Amino acid sequence: MHTLMVVSGGLLLLATFLWFGGLWGNDATALALAAKVFVPAWLVVSLVNLWVGVSHAGYSVRDELPVLLIVFAIPAVVAAVAAWHFGHS
Repeated sequence: MHTLMVVSGGLLLLATFLWFGGLWGNDATALALAAKVFVPAWLVVSLVNLWVGVSHAGYSVRDELPVLLIVFAIPAVVAAVAAWHFGHS
């Protein structure tokens, strides 16, 4: 359940990045850039989630690595698709 909430939060954060990208640039290039900037920011958030799982929840790094992959990959792939889409508009 926690993983689903974190992934959902990532998708909401991506939507926020895209929203601000649209406010600042108001063109497809700004939206593509916002999606690209989201990916490293989301990597940091995903790594913090891993750290919390290891240091506070008591999971091992080995247990948390597959969760990191899921938590990072789903919003990052959606961001890559958005960057590709807006980059070709």
